[in-house]
Amino acid sequence: MRERFDSMGKRKKPLPILENLEILDAGSRGKCIAKHEERVVFVSGVVPGDVIDAQVIKKKKRFFEARPIEIKKFSDKRIEPVCEHFGTCGGCKWQNMNYADQIGYKQKEVEDNFKHLGKFEFPEVNPILGAPQTEFYRNKLEFTFSNKQWLTKEQLDSGVPFTNAVGFHVPGRFDKVVDINKCHLQADPSNQIRNFIREYAKEKELTYFDLRAQEGFLRTLIIRTSSTGELMVILAFFENHEEAIKALLEAVKNQFPQITSLMYVVNEKKNDTIGDLDIECYAGNDHIMEEMEGIQFKIGPKSFYQTNSEQAYNLYKIAREYAELKGDEVVYDLYTGTGTIANFIAKRAKKVIGVEYVPEAIVDAKFNSENNKIENTDFYAGDMKDILTDEFIAEHGQPDIIITDPPRAGMHEKVVETILNAAPETIVYVSCNPATQARDLDLLSVKYKVTKVQPVDMFPHTHHVENVVQLKKK
Repeated sequence: MRERFDSMGKRKKPLPILENLEILDAGSRGKCIAKHEERVVFVSGVVPGDVIDAQVIKKKKRFFEARPIEIKKFSDKRIEPVCEHFGTCGGCKWQNMNYADQIGYKQKEVEDNFKHLGKFEFPEVNPILGAPQTEFYRNKLEFTFSNKQWLTKEQLDSGVPFTNAVGFHVPGRFDKVVDINKCHLQADPSNQIRNFIREYAKEKELTYFDLRAQEGFLRTLIIRTSSTGELMVILAFFENHEEAIKALLEAVKNQFPQITSLMYVVNEKKNDTIGDLDIECYAGNDHIMEEMEGIQFKIGPKSFYQTNSEQAYNLYKIAREYAELKGDEVVYDLYTGTGTIANFIAKRAKKVIGVEYVPEAIVDAKFNSENNKIENTDFYAGDMKDILTDEFIAEHGQPDIIITDPPRAGMHEKVVETILNAAPETIVYVSCNPATQARDLDLLSVKYKVTKVQPVDMFPHTHHVENVVQLKKK
């Protein structure tokens, strides 16, 4: 039993152990679901079909959170995880589940969100498009340097001291990092680059960042790849030691001549974001290039691009198909990023207007049009709710089709209102969060009906799912 104390230091009742708990379902946040009497129980690290004993770690009126302490019966959906860090780093929570079962639960999540959150009629959801590649599929990873390596309870009890780590934050612990030996998310030379920098730092006695004390030299490492074979490495430093920075970058350049863009930034802020900082190019180009159907896309160090290149192509093909372009339409591409969808569909439309919050992304979007000799696109930077107004639409043309691909939070109510006022014949809504998508579709349902739904798995071994919806004006 786990002892607990209230704010006055008084001992509370120990949290219970739940015996022979059957795992019933997989939840939307990567946790699995069981039932104990009238409460829902959320459990990490298990698979539907497992029967377990579990220690409750959080008790609420309507639910428990628990961790497994013994698996009494193994589910037939269970497989052996390939990653040595599974269960610690938290990055691939479903790696112990058959892939066919994973995508089945993602399909169910999309359908459930539509049923429970959307008060509208919708057609049968198409079968989810699974990923051809379930390992080494990401084109971007960010690793954190920390002088506070995550240690297990056994290591702490035996007196193992905290040491340096480069890897991923432990879920729920902002200041602890799992030291990663081999990650199965990004193809080589990603692992070799990270491990080389670790060994170099050890040899040269370089310090790692201490988040609490706000000190240390090495801070973050970003590695980006592309289907064209280009490779970008961005190192972020907290302390501006020019000689040490240049020496490390030179060592990385010499060890990995395949790097086409080697960049760095000094980040003295209290957060890891570098979008508002000047990123310097040490060697090679200040960008890498991606390609789809012969169209090239410039990706800078701050650019957003779908992190699964192969599935991004499939996602955009579905969006283009759902737009049902005939060649004479004005299309608005909202949250356009670097203009990927806008440029991808431009040759099948009369005119495409792209709107995006990040100014640097709009610069890249314009470059992508010019570089590909696409002349029927225009791009504008600014907050979507402020840019996309009735006046903006009056100036730039009434849209026949709107394609929207918002962040996880979905669209602002003002954006939804403007779309309703614009009243295009077709809306294509691409989402990385079926819950907020269903909420927005409910708001749009006063004028639109959902006609097609297609889930796409961009992130195998996680609970995340993309979803493309076609809406037609009633």
